[in-house]
This record gives sequence, C-alpha cells and structure tokens, in this order.
Amino acid sequence: MTSTTGTVAELVAARWGDHRPGMWCEDRVLTHHQAAAGAAVRAALLADLLPSGAPPHLGVLLDNTEEFPLWLGAAALAGAAVAGVNPTRRGAELARDILHTECPVLVTERARLPLLADLELPGVRVLVADGEEYGALLADHAGAVPDPSGATPADRLLLYFTSGSTGAPKAAICSQGRLAAAGQALVRQFGVVADDVHYVCMPMFHGNAVIADWAPALAAGAGVALRRRFSASGFLADVRRYQATYFTYVGRAVQYLLATPARPEDRDHRLRAGFGTEAGAADAAAFERRFGVRLVEGYGSSEGGAAIQWAPGTPAGAVGPARPGLVVLDPATGRECPAAVFGTGGRLVNGDEAIGELVNRGPSPFEGYWRNPAAEADRRRADGYWTGDLFYRDARGYLYFAGRGDDRIRVDGENLAAAVIENIVARYEGADAVAVYGVPDPVTGDQVMAAVAGTFDPAGFAAFLRAQPDLGTKMAPRFVRVLERMPVTATNKIHRAVLRREGLRCADPVWWRPPGEDVYRPLTAKDTEDAGGTENTGGPLAFARSPSAVGGVGGEAPTRRGEAAQ
Repeated sequence: MTSTTGTVAELVAARWGDHRPGMWCEDRVLTHHQAAAGAAVRAALLADLLPSGAPPHLGVLLDNTEEFPLWLGAAALAGAAVAGVNPTRRGAELARDILHTECPVLVTERARLPLLADLELPGVRVLVADGEEYGALLADHAGAVPDPSGATPADRLLLYFTSGSTGAPKAAICSQGRLAAAGQALVRQFGVVADDVHYVCMPMFHGNAVIADWAPALAAGAGVALRRRFSASGFLADVRRYQATYFTYVGRAVQYLLATPARPEDRDHRLRAGFGTEAGAADAAAFERRFGVRLVEGYGSSEGGAAIQWAPGTPAGAVGPARPGLVVLDPATGRECPAAVFGTGGRLVNGDEAIGELVNRGPSPFEGYWRNPAAEADRRRADGYWTGDLFYRDARGYLYFAGRGDDRIRVDGENLAAAVIENIVARYEGADAVAVYGVPDPVTGDQVMAAVAGTFDPAGFAAFLRAQPDLGTKMAPRFVRVLERMPVTATNKIHRAVLRREGLRCADPVWWRPPGEDVYRPLTAKDTEDAGGTENTGGPLAFARSPSAVGGVGGEAPTRRGEAAQ
C-alpha cells in the first residue's frame, strides 16, 4: 500500500529497513535498504562538498547506473537539486549547461571524462564514481542514516534540460513536492504495487525516466532495473531477466523495438504496461499485437505546465479528452480555434483554422526555468501556460497532437500539421521510422518533405499515398529522403532540427514528385536547374544542393534495424 507523502526525501527514507531486492544494474543488485543507505551516505558527502552560499545544485553526467538514482535520493535528503547533464552535448555547449545550472559538484564516470577534457569549469569539483578517490570519500560517511526532516515539498530537486532546437536548452525546475505527487499519481493510474519492477531504459538525465519511471517505483516501493543505454535488441532479454512489469519510452524507441526480428517467445514476459509519448496509434497497436503489452500514450509538456491523459472512449488518433482549462488558441489572435472538421476517411479538412497552440488556463504545476526569465515569460502569457505545441480538438472535446510549434508547414497558403502527415506516412509498410517537415518553396511558403528509414519503393509508395483516404490534396510529400538510420537525440526523439537544416543538402538519396505527376523519381542536379517548380507558379526549382546529394539512386536503401543511435 502506498501512502501519500509530501517529499521525495520521505519516500527514500521509507525504504530503510526494507531488505527486498530493489535495484538491478547489470550484475549488481541492491536491496531497498541498501539504496536508502547509499543515498544517505551520498547526502552526507554532498553536505560537506557544497560551498556555503552557493545554490545547492549537483550535476550528474552518468549513464543509467545505480549511481544516478542514488544521487537523486541523496539530493532529496540533502535538500539539493540534480541537474542531469546531456552527454551528447560537447565543448562549450556542455560547459554552458554545467555552469548555467551553477553546479559546484559534478558526478561522472571514467568513460565520460573525455567530454570534460579542456573545458573551463571554474569552481566545479568533479567526482568520478568509478575512480579510486570516490570510495574513500563515501567511506568517510559510512553509517549515515536517511533523515528526511530537513526537506520540504518546495525544495528544488530536478533541473532538467528541455530541447535546445530553438536556442540553448532551458533548465526546467521540478520540486520535491511535484515529483512525489507525480509518482503517486502514476501509482494510482497504473496500479503499481511493491512487487512490480520498473525497467528504466530511457536516459535518466531526461525528465521521462525520472518522473514517469523512477518516481512511481519509489512511491510504491517497487524495484527498478537500469539499462545503461537503450538497446532495442537487448530489451526483451532485460525484461525477462529482471521480471520487469512496466517501462517508459519516448520518441522512436517503440519503432526500434518493432524493427527487431519477431520471435515466437515475444510474449514470454511479465511486462504489462508501457507509458510514453510519440509512439503513434499504428505502432502502439502493432506493439500490443506482437508483445501483448498495452502502450498508454500521454502528453505532458517537458516543464509540467500541461498534461493530457488517455481515457476510455478516446477516438483513434486522439491523445485524450481536454480537461478543464485546456484550450487550443490561435497564437496570433489569442482566440480559441474552432473544432476540427473531418472529411472522408477521417481527413482533417479545416486544419488551417483548427490547428493552434495548446494552452492551459487552469492550475499549472509549471515551476519555472532556472535563471531564464525571458523563456519563463514566454510560457506564462495572458492568463495561461502556452505549451508551444500544436493541437486541434474535435467537436466532443478530444485533443489531437499536430506537432511542435516549429512543425507547421504552409503549402499554397494552407497550414498543415507535420504530425498529421507523419501518422499517415508511418502506415507505409517499408517505413521503420518517419519524419515529416517543411522545406522552403522557391516562391513562397513550404513544400512537404518526408524522411523515411527503411525500404522504399517509389511506385509502391505513390500507390500507397493514393490509397490513403485521409491524405489531403496538399499533404503528399513532394520530396522523400531515404535513410539507413534516422538521426535521433539522446532521448531517441527524431532530430527534426537536423533534418530541416539539411533539407535537400544531404548525402542520402532523395526522391521527388515533379509538379503535375504522381510518381517519384530520383532528384538529380539537372532537376534543380531546369525542372518545373511549384504547381502554382511553374518557376524553377531553385533548391541548393551539395554535390554528395545529387545523382539518382533507385530501388531500396540499406536499412539497419533494431538499435537507436547512441
């Protein structure tokens, strides 16, 4: 049974004396008591290391090893905050993240030390968790007992970075009270019990793994099994090894799992639920058919300012019902957008006016950004929390995700949502992963471009598009980039900023559908010089291209399945 508590520190201390196995990492096993004791020892060490007068912050640059949750527990007991440092950042950007969050202590491991070489990090004490000095420092505090009495619900506990696609990443604040409440809410939603095991395979520097996976396990007294880095090929073996019952995912992790070879024993496990975002309805259904596990798709802004939960009766393709206070507004006018109108096959016919930004006018748990008042003001505008994400709602009040704020594509004066087109293209049998984005039209607006990882047959793809009843007349991709592997972020989300930036300047084969035609052919350098332009203008197709991108490559592109980029 789970009791309601106000702080994460209390949840950590509650595991003292619980000698059941509670944490697994590779061949190492800790009991719940050992985890609580380890957190207490690290909290005592942290109290010694934090300079007087400095923000009580701790940087953590680690893979998903037991050290990460132990330091989360330590920070909670010490009334400090953990800044999860993204290991895919480099050089000055990495230094900026550490210095911006004002971390006088940084915990890392030997494998990550090359990232810190030659960085200017004045005033930062680096602890190497698998180094010789580290054990001695911990030994000096052996016998420490977890004491949650000094922690309050308002204490900062997480400083987790949001996407930096439109500038430097912002460090969102999450307090102990908010994280404890989130964990307890998920315990109720998924019926988590003490015998459950949560599989943590998403990176713990990201909010998903901590808020949606570690926190509910801690709240219920359940175990956690840690995977250093996500591996699609190792997923089922881990799930069976640790007897995992629940996991979380983000981005394209589900697509990578579906791309692994099917086996007769795919349903031989205890896993009962997966919780995450961006799997898509088609992939969620395919996952349940193959593995017998229901995926629960939810929506939550990284900062916690708005959330949507699936509920029984939610239509296919929708995220869930709009709870009180959630509205879709036109960013230009601030007025509420009209309800979506659907045509044949469920096609959205009034996207130009129905798609807007999701705004939460009700109570919001958003706790701000660390020392970034401009970004905070951009979120808190005109009596609401503006998510920056595009949605539309139907006449019954169900909400549909339409993309991030920079995913809007304008073709021939009509606004299109990249996510809507992406969900349609994802049905293509040869696609292991899909991203849809806009590339500049030489005259005005955009043209639709799709990136497809997998196998691509141009005639088959064109026939597939013609057969989709919900594909609008402006939605069919003008260009298709065929990749061996989709570029992804460290959290396995497709790196759309890279795709948009490269546009047609890429080393991968690009196919295109000339104006007035419905078949695809390789895009060549000659096409860029004297092929027709848009259907409306007939002007030149003046897209710049690099020499490595030109030249027709037909047939199938090689595909490498089963692993996310590390």
